[in-house]
Formats: sequence, structure tokens, C-alpha cells
Amino acid sequence: MKKYLIIGLVFIILSYGCKNKVTENGNNPFFSEWKTPFEVPPFDKIKNEHYLPAINEGIIRHNKEIEKILNNKEEPNFENTIFPLDQSGAFLDRVTNVFLNLNDAYTNDEMQKLAEEITPLLTKHKDDLMLNKELFFRVKTVYDKCYNLKLDSSQIWAVYKYYEAFVRNGANLDTAAKSKLRNINERISALTLKFGQNLLSETNESYKLVIENKNDLAGLPDPIISGAYEAAKADSLNGKWLFTLQKPSWIPFLQYSQNRKLREQIYQAYFMRGNNNNSYDNKEIIKQIVELRAQKAQILGFNNFAEYIIDVNMAKTTKNVNDFLQKLWTPALKISKQEVAEMQKIIDNEKGGYKLESWDWWYYAEKLRKAKYNLDESELKPYLKLDNVRDGMFWVANKLYGITFERKLDLPVYQPEVETYEVRDTNGSNLGILYLDYFPNEGKGAGAWCTTFRSPGFKDGKRILPIVSIVCNFTKPTGDLPSLLTWDETTTLFHEFGHSLQTLFTDGKYKITAGVVPNDYVELPSQVMENWAGEPEVLRQFARHYKTNAAIPEELITKITNSRFFNQGFETLEYLAASILDLDYHMIVPADSIQDILAFEKNAMDKIGLIPEILPRYRSTYFAHIFDGGYEAGYYVYMWAALLDADAFNAFKQTGDIFNKDLAAKFRKYCLAECGEAETMSQYRKFRGQEPSIEPLLEKRGFK
Repeated sequence: MKKYLIIGLVFIILSYGCKNKVTENGNNPFFSEWKTPFEVPPFDKIKNEHYLPAINEGIIRHNKEIEKILNNKEEPNFENTIFPLDQSGAFLDRVTNVFLNLNDAYTNDEMQKLAEEITPLLTKHKDDLMLNKELFFRVKTVYDKCYNLKLDSSQIWAVYKYYEAFVRNGANLDTAAKSKLRNINERISALTLKFGQNLLSETNESYKLVIENKNDLAGLPDPIISGAYEAAKADSLNGKWLFTLQKPSWIPFLQYSQNRKLREQIYQAYFMRGNNNNSYDNKEIIKQIVELRAQKAQILGFNNFAEYIIDVNMAKTTKNVNDFLQKLWTPALKISKQEVAEMQKIIDNEKGGYKLESWDWWYYAEKLRKAKYNLDESELKPYLKLDNVRDGMFWVANKLYGITFERKLDLPVYQPEVETYEVRDTNGSNLGILYLDYFPNEGKGAGAWCTTFRSPGFKDGKRILPIVSIVCNFTKPTGDLPSLLTWDETTTLFHEFGHSLQTLFTDGKYKITAGVVPNDYVELPSQVMENWAGEPEVLRQFARHYKTNAAIPEELITKITNSRFFNQGFETLEYLAASILDLDYHMIVPADSIQDILAFEKNAMDKIGLIPEILPRYRSTYFAHIFDGGYEAGYYVYMWAALLDADAFNAFKQTGDIFNKDLAAKFRKYCLAECGEAETMSQYRKFRGQEPSIEPLLEKRGFK
């Protein structure tokens, strides 16, 4: 999973609370100035018991800030309504930015219990704010006359976005409808929290593949075997080998294990998460979430929840999204069937005597890569040492934008493996702080994401330095073996780094707009960075053998280039299937309640003709993006952004210089720093000089 918590709109997205007054703060670090370098969170001093009192106090302060706006007797204008509203909630943001992020990246039982208590309080505070009739009146008054107030374009855009946010959150509803909406929001927030907690338990606790017979390790590369041995030892399973449902564990097992029964076992454990009819089962939760979202959309004046979400995205309508996905479905299905035929031929030639199944795909895809391109991923991994890949992405950023990264060893971190960096601009000024959290732990959700402990912005005319965090689940070092990444992990790191660059470069004045973009634009800054990772010039820079430091052989670079279309049918089709499943869930209306989640999913996949050898990238019961991750009715956005990123990178390629500094400066200015300051497509056109074309995307995936 590539998860991104969008910066901005802090009081709408991250601010919640209650009205309990706090009289004692003791040694709670949230109540005092942070005297850490760059005022980063003092993780070494923050304890679980500090969160709830600080959140309570944050809500009290936030409410007082809103009361001050409402008590102003002057005619509402930008300075006495919009600006103080935009500045409000800073204390609450400070607390929730730490709690919510650590509850994703480093949670424990106590934090999860706290989340169950905090979430409904936070949801209520959000509704109290967005459904406040007097506050909306003041915002609407400014909105109605904003063109007569001599505001600049940034101020006008901020006014528009606040008005839009209030309307979309129910400010125009009557009292009865507001009450119903409050109830729905509270129930949805509790259900999505439970969905995520169930999935975390299913992923990290419910299944372990423990191997005792060394013969069952046949086919696995030595580094994978060593990692499994160390994992077993850490779990008090000395002398055995442990494989889990974390990606660095189960994917290599599927790729290389010659034991088909064990491949089937671990893959079934993976795709049955949340669907085991136990205390962690997510099926009933999904039914309730989908039905409540349908009711919410209807209350807000939309036919379905997908319409409600997409209405403010670049795509604008569900029809535009479906039409776009269908343009890719047909060629992806065709290529996927060819891939199936090629892998079945390998099975038949080896006299396997069985039909290719979903749990066979990774294993025979690796054989196919070896047969067609003479490339084995295990041949590539020794050149993808994590430290070198990290330095390589820093090098790319320096070549494009002139920025530099200095390792900091004096910053508090929430767990000892986290790295911290100060990021400086070309003139030496500080752009922000970057945290890198690479490896799985029992309290970390699956996948990878980028988020902020402090969002960028301005206060009293001075820029607020963002604190950005990249969280991953990469292969851990074992013994004398450093962390060696797969190619997918390499591009994932570049991807999340792209998100961090957008945050570091964001230069907007107002929280409501600074870096805040439609969901189907969010992935452009991240996905475009992936393009540089595979360029020969970049590979020569960072791909060095972990033992000898020898540069990657040119022969291997050629193999990587020649295999660029490898498995593109599978990767595209599984993604499109999940995107369509997401839309189907969120296009139902209240009268169409779902009786059986599994039947609904099967019908959705049968309808589009998904072949049995491929499952949707995320089956319903572990589809965290849409049931716990903020991508509901929006999983399509990765592909929509893929159109933009392919077109954008093509612009660099057309100049003959992938580090074209003039083009990089335009991309930084219009697509990163100012991307939330105006309508998004107009910002893209300022960079590109034209509308994006689908042709580079089709060519990139080998569909032309």
C-alpha cells in the first residue's frame, strides 16, 4: 500500500475533540515549548498518557479561537474571519499529528484503545466546526462578496476552498439532516478505525509460516533464508525459519519457493485477511461503511458516494473515471492473457501437470523474466543496498532542484532505527526535516506512506518548517547482510520521496490551500519520481554491489531496460480491478444494501471479465486504502496520476536531458510549490504548456 496523508485542511482532516476542561498538565510535553532542534516532537518524552489531556486542551483552545471569530461585531471579511479560521487549531494539530501518525507507524495495545476513545471525540469536534451555523454565515458572507474586497488570487482561492469545505461537510443542511449526518460520521469513523485494527492484527499476528525442514526452503535465495532464520530466532523459534504476511517476507517466498503447497498456503493466508469469520473479520464492517457512505452522499445531495468524492477531483464525474479505466482495461487484459499463456507453457514444459493459479503467478513470472530477458531479480538485489538507494534519490533531487540532505543524529525519534535529515535549499535556507522509517514492526501498518509531523505554512510572515516522514516496510538487514531492496521497494522509496518533496517545497500562505490538491493529483509528485530510478544515468550512480562497491554492470542495466514491460499486464490489471471494485462499492444507493460482501466482490470482478489467475490488488476485506486510508471512491487516482507522471517525465525526455534544470524549476514552482494555489489542471498546463496526453502512459506500459 502507498498511503499519503494530504497536508493542509488540518482542522477538517485531523482535528477532532471534546469539551472536557483540562486543569492539570503536569509534565505533559505538549503543553510546553519544544526545545528540541528545529522544534521537532520530543518523542523521547511523549508517553501515551499525554495524548488525551493534550487533545482535550487542544479542543478547548480551538473552540475559543472560533468563539473569538464569532464574537467579532464587524462585517465579516478576510482578515477577521477567513485568516483567523485558517490559523486556528494549531495546538490541536500539534497533538494529533503525533498521535495519528504513531498510531499508524508504531502503535501498541494502549494506543489502539486510546484511538477508540479519541476517534469519536475528534469526529464530533469536526462536525461541531463544520456544521456551525454562525461560522458558516461568516464564511458565506465573505464568499459572496470576495471579488469586491480587493483580495489577491491566493486569498480568493482560500475563501472559495473554505466555502466549498463547509458546504461539502453539510453546513447548508437543515437541523434534522445535520443531526443525521453527525450520527453517520461518528459511526463511519468508528468502523474505519476498527477495520484498520482488524487488518493490523490479521497481518501481524494471525498467521506465521514456520518451516522446520530445510528441504522446504528449496529455491529460496540465501539472503531470504537468512532473513527468515533471524526472524524465527527473534520470535523464539530457534533453528527454524519464519515467513510472515509482511511484503518483504511473503513476496520473495512466492517468487522463489519450489514448494507449491507452501506457496498456496501463505498466499491464501494473505488474501483471506479479514475474511476468516473470527474476531478480526471485516465483512460486516464493510457492509456498514458502504451503506453509511451511501446515506451520507444522499443527504449531501449526490446520487452516490463516488459522485460526492469525484465531484471535486480532476476527473469531475464517475463517467470520466470509468471511461478512462476502460481505455486501459482492454489492452491490459489482452497482455495479461498473453502472460498467462507464456507461464502455462513453462509449467507444461516442466511437466507440472496443473493449471496456473493466482498463488503461482510470482513464481512463474520470475521464471518468465529469466527466460525472456535473462534477468533474475536476485541478480539485481546485491546492487540495491538501501543506503545507496537512499543516497541515489537524494542525488536525483540535488541534480533536479539543487537541494541537499544532511544527516542529523541529535533529533529525538520514536524508535531507534528511524533516520533524520535536514533538507536545505540551493541558497542554504532550511526547507524542512525528513524522517525515514524503513522496516516493519509489530505496531506498523502494512505498505508505505508519507505524512507530516508538522505541515508547511506561514505564521507572522515566517515560513513554518515542515517535518515530513516516510514510512516503509522494507527488508531488514540480517547479520552481516545489509538491507537489500527489491526493485519494487526501490521504486517505492523514490515514490514516497516524491511526496516528501511536494511537502518540503510547498510555499502557500494558507493551510486550506498550501499543498492541498484533488485526490487524483496527489500521486503525481510521487509517481513521477519513480521514472528517474530506472534511468541508466541514475542506476550508475546508486546501484553498487554491497560487498565490492562495484558499479552495476552495463549488461545488467541493459537487461533492466529491455525488461521494462515485464509483468505490465498483471500489474495494470490487478490495479484496475481494485479501482473498479472500489467504484462499484461507492456507486450503490441506500436502497441497494449489500447482503454478501464476497458475492458482491465476485459479481463485480465477473462483470469486467477479470481472469481467475489474477486477483484484484486488494480484495475487499483488506482494502485499507478505501476502508481506512482516505482513498474511498478514489483508488483510481494512482492511474489518473500515472497519465500525468508519464506525460511530465516525457517532457524531460523530449529535451534530451532528464535533469533539465529549467524544466525542473517549472515543475517545482507550478506542480509542487504552488500546486494547491489554483485549479490543478491550470497549474499543470503552466508547467507543460499543454494538456497531458495518454500516449506516453500507453507506451510506458507496453500497450502500444
